Order: sequence, then C-alpha cells, then structure tokens
Amino acid sequence: MTVLPIATRHRSLALLTGVVVAQVLLLAVQIRAENQVRLIRVWAVSAVALAQEPYTMVVDRASSVWNGYVSLRQTRRENENLRAEISELRLRASKLESQAGEAPRLAALLEFRESYAGLPMLAARVIGSSATGGSRTITINRGRRDALAPNLGVITPEGVVGKILEVYEDTSQVLLLTDRESGVGSLLAATRSQGVVRGSGEPEAVLHYVINDETVAVGEQILTSGQDRIFPRDLPVGRVSAVQTGNPFKLIRVRPAARLDRLELVIVLLSQRGLPAAPGQEAPQPVAEQPGPREKHPPAN
Repeated sequence: MTVLPIATRHRSLALLTGVVVAQVLLLAVQIRAENQVRLIRVWAVSAVALAQEPYTMVVDRASSVWNGYVSLRQTRRENENLRAEISELRLRASKLESQAGEAPRLAALLEFRESYAGLPMLAARVIGSSATGGSRTITINRGRRDALAPNLGVITPEGVVGKILEVYEDTSQVLLLTDRESGVGSLLAATRSQGVVRGSGEPEAVLHYVINDETVAVGEQILTSGQDRIFPRDLPVGRVSAVQTGNPFKLIRVRPAARLDRLELVIVLLSQRGLPAAPGQEAPQPVAEQPGPREKHPPAN
C-alpha cells in the first residue's frame, strides 16, 4: 500500500475545497433571491453587516457615554446657574422685605417730625449695639460732624430710648434707658407724682422714690418730668408692669415704651426745651435750661 506524503494530501484537500467554494460562488452568482437580488450579494451584505455589528455597538456605546457626559456637564452648569439665580432672587426678596418693614418706621418718624416741626431734631440709624452685664448701649451713625454732644436725649415716636454718652467724629454711643447707669426724671401720668426711672440691666427699668401711700396701678403711663435737663416734659417713658410696697418707697417696675430690642431708626433731640404742641393738643410747660456745661451723668431730681 502506497502512502501519500502529508503535503500531497493537504494539497489535494485544498484543491477540493477550492473547487467546492468556486462551485458555490458560481451558484450564488447565478441564483437569485426572492427579491431578484443575486444570492452572492445577499451573502456579502450579510457578512459585512455581521462584521460591522460589533463596531457599530462599540461606537453607539461610546457615543451614548459621551453624550451622557456632555449632558451631565451641561445639566450641572445649568444647576449652578439656577442656584446663583435663586440666591440672587432670595437676596432681592430679603432686601424688599426689609425695605417694606422699614416703610412704617420711616412714616412714623416723618409723622412725629411734622407734628413737632418747631423742635430741633435729627434722625439717626442704629449701626451697632452692646449688651454686656448691666451695660446697655447702641451706636448711631451721627456724631460731632452733625453737632451732636453728650447728654442729648434720644427717642423714637413711641418713647424715650436714652441719652448720648460719647460723641465721635461720625458716630455716637447712646446709653439706653435700661442701662444700670441710666436715669430719667419721670412722673406718673395719673397723679403727677415724680420719681426717677433707672435701668436695671434687664429688659425692664425701675421707677424710684414714689412713696408707699401713693396709688399706682399696673398699666399706668409714666412720662418724662423734664427735671433732668435732658428730656422735654411729657415724653412717654413706659408703663407700670408691677408694683410692690417697699421701704420706704414703692418698688415699681417699668416696661419701656420704646422697643429697645428692635431699634433701627431713632431721633436725637438737639434741644432740651419743651415740646411744642402737636395739632389738637395743649402745649406742655417748657423746662428752663440752666447755664453751664452739661455733666456726663447729671443727677435726676
């Protein structure tokens, strides 16, 4: 038996395979599919489509990832812009709300100014405050340039705030009614009994030197007496919040008429003479000013 070499067997197999492939191709060229397209073309298109499918899948996936990245960056940028716009709108809303809240205070100051047009006064804005221990002070944006001086009275349309303590070039420090070093000559509106309202370092002040025999009711109004040479007469100081019998004088707690915890705009009285009469009111008796320099803390009688 003759054994063919391996190379010869492979050559024969290759030749046979080539003949078969050629025959199949010839048949594919001659045979037409149902749509009158040659079978060889159908095979070619299918082969190309099969080869392109992985590439197309990779390209589509890469394109999707890229588009998602771009969209994410754009969305992030839009979110940042929206946040900035929201912050700006909130700031504007806050400013508008603040201005809306300030309008009634300005209207009250204007009404007070028009009611007492004959009394020299100056509006000031509160720019700082201090409350340590028994000390209660605020800082206003008026000073020596505005002809302010120590011991000038500071009020709001609601009532007494305090007095100028220290004056600087463009600012001044105001000692509030509730400070322990503060004192305002006062009287009870109903009986005209006089005393001194002094601060206690707390939200309420205390009316001193009213005898125990005096009838004092809770809620009774307390006015300035004008005897301290700082405030004109009959300005609101506060109302009685509590009364106790003491030795030898009553212990009378006073709730200030002015909201000392919410001060934003105040009025500095540039004169110590009495208030002129407001429309429809009887003019209070003026308090005579005495010559000589003002003391830093003048005693209240």
